[in-house]
Amino acid sequence: MKIFIPSPLRSYCGERQEVEARGATLAEVLADLDRRFPGIRFRMIDEQDAIRRHMRIFVNGTEVRALGVLLRDSDQVMILQALSGG
Repeated sequence: MKIFIPSPLRSYCGERQEVEARGATLAEVLADLDRRFPGIRFRMIDEQDAIRRHMRIFVNGTEVRALGVLLRDSDQVMILQALSGG
């Protein structure tokens, strides 16, 4: 399936904006990404195995907050990273 990578994480995947990944759940897809692009998962998932507060993940345009969400090969996953500052 197609995975959109936000600008701050593109250095992990050769500056590509979009990559392919496989998995039946969001957790499996992120694990597949981490196998191919080591370190990228830690930037999205915390030590308690939850999506980090500053990350947003959308599947086919709908935000998901659980790693157990079932996915199909035809799904599109968009990862966004919130920006903060003052």
